[in-house]
Amino acid sequence: MNPAHVSAQRRVNGQRGVKTDRVDLAAIADLLLAGRGVPVSVAGAALVELAGWVAHRARRVHVRTATKNQLLGQLDRAFPGLTVAVSDVLGTRVGRLIARHFTDPTRLAHLGVERFRDFAARRGVQVNHRVAGRLIAAARAALPTAEAGVAREVLAADLALLDDLDAQITAAEDRIAALLPDTEYAVLTSVPGRGNLRAGSYAAALGPISRWPAAAKIYRAAGLTPTQYESAGRRRDGGISREGSVPLRRALLDLGVGLWHQDPAARDYANQLRNRGKPGRVIACALAHRANKIAYAMVRDQKPYDPTRWA
Repeated sequence: MNPAHVSAQRRVNGQRGVKTDRVDLAAIADLLLAGRGVPVSVAGAALVELAGWVAHRARRVHVRTATKNQLLGQLDRAFPGLTVAVSDVLGTRVGRLIARHFTDPTRLAHLGVERFRDFAARRGVQVNHRVAGRLIAAARAALPTAEAGVAREVLAADLALLDDLDAQITAAEDRIAALLPDTEYAVLTSVPGRGNLRAGSYAAALGPISRWPAAAKIYRAAGLTPTQYESAGRRRDGGISREGSVPLRRALLDLGVGLWHQDPAARDYANQLRNRGKPGRVIACALAHRANKIAYAMVRDQKPYDPTRWA
């Protein structure tokens, strides 16, 4: 039932200002007798399981981000200056190697460039001379701190937790990739810049496509309200809708980013908006709207992506 229709029916029944479960049920019963309402769409088993794994992965990603922030804080205490030598410590193999084996910069400084490269090579990590030289220089310039010993102990525990989170996220991604072909959203992977994770997030946020009569309904439910212009030079900025779904909003924005990076037509459209002076957030919302229309039409018609149709 549309909540606005239920509210209007309460007004017809003379109970506009009264809102209890009993009054709402009476209004809903009147609407059902009048033939109003939309049948409930039931998701298939694969789609239900897919939504569960997408939510599971999202939670683990949030925890992993917090754990990485904690790790970087401990690394700053144990090995000051490491983040200057390696910009992304936990996102590179050499950074992970340092965090696991050389939290004591004195040990790394004693190895030297060549011995450190040999140590890394024996563990499957290739380090060039320039990066190794930066790391050795940072280790020799690092000043020991009073909290370094405790930081190394906490760091070891956080690294074990990070490895466990990485394993869980990888398992969730593998399960999402296995379930997506059994849903109606598998056709979305034919779009450039849209893999199993983006398509799976969109499927989990929407549920059965039969729930949505049009792509505009999906965009409105995401709460991405664009700026509205009126006549006579007046301007009214639309705010985020109160019914906005955060998972759906993130899924649409992610689809738009993927389309922006990979599809030439979408990139040209984004450049046109940028040349017209539109800010980045407006461009992101516009591309999310475009990506949503493409995705909805593909799932509804079960047709692969055709760039000539959406050019």
